[in-house]
Amino acid sequence: MKLNRRTIFGTLTAGALAMSMAACGGGGSDDEGGSGDLASGELNASGASFPDAFYATAIEAYAEVNPDLMVTYNATGSGTGKSEFGEGLNDFAGTDSLVGDDDGVEAGSFQYIPTVAAPITVSYNLPGVDGLQIDQETLAGIFQGDITAWNDPAIAAANPEATLPDTAITLAVRSDGSGTTTNFSKFLDEATEAWTLGSGDTIEWPGNAVAGEKNTGVAQVIQDTEGAIGYVDLADANEVGLVTAAVENADGAFVAPSLEGATAALDGAVVEDDLSYNPLNAAGAEAYPITAPTYLLIRTEYEDADIAAGVKEFVEYLLTDGQELAAEADFAALPAGLQEQALEALNSTIAD
Repeated sequence: MKLNRRTIFGTLTAGALAMSMAACGGGGSDDEGGSGDLASGELNASGASFPDAFYATAIEAYAEVNPDLMVTYNATGSGTGKSEFGEGLNDFAGTDSLVGDDDGVEAGSFQYIPTVAAPITVSYNLPGVDGLQIDQETLAGIFQGDITAWNDPAIAAANPEATLPDTAITLAVRSDGSGTTTNFSKFLDEATEAWTLGSGDTIEWPGNAVAGEKNTGVAQVIQDTEGAIGYVDLADANEVGLVTAAVENADGAFVAPSLEGATAALDGAVVEDDLSYNPLNAAGAEAYPITAPTYLLIRTEYEDADIAAGVKEFVEYLLTDGQELAAEADFAALPAGLQEQALEALNSTIAD
């Protein structure tokens, strides 16, 4: 059954925001540093490495709001996070890709909660060559192994002023099941005619690929390998100082990865009834074309009421005060309309 679509435009109502802020931090700590009526205990989560920098920043800040609830997020990759969620091994999971039949999660037992979005960069290591532009069809040709040298005419055509060496191209890809891989391959699958490798958490890459674990592992492969090119989130690319390419978007403009470009892509996206959405190759001259969403999976039922209360409180924090931390971790905050929808879904999924 095809889901109805709703645009993500809108304004977060003052009532919804005030209610959520009260739940997150308005319980008030006493003069001795206690946390009043706020939740306590431990939450264990695992999943996507793509949003790890944001979650690490938010968890650190949240500890100042409520030191009695300890939140641990283990960046195992989307595939492992979804699997562990289905097996009941975590309290909530992070994922950049949607749940599939082989993820071990019973249908109807979870709710997607979008949190932030960010560019998936196309980063490369080619000394002396900065500011490359790569069109969509050429990018597909590179990553499926049709284009194997940096001085290939297809790359040169978009970079007439660059002096391109005949260095062999090494693809830096993920070794683990990854939502970053899903979104990158989905972009190539949807945007190009050339792409033949499909899309998913894992891809059968050509023989010139070198795999790294998590986004940090891909970034390390790129950093260590002259001639490498790979896909990695903006936060990890910035962390190690990788050089990134401008990628052709749906309007034919070459756009470098940035939070502004990600925000422009979100403005053109729509959200499904289950709160999933697709900002890839969004229209708009300023939109960065490989902008990826990320979600938390929360349970529709928690056996432990304390865990349920803790999950609700922490996720409300991510959707309110936590949004103000997104930019410092190289992530784009949710548009107001989607933020409101996520809060409504959280409140209806985990009732007080």
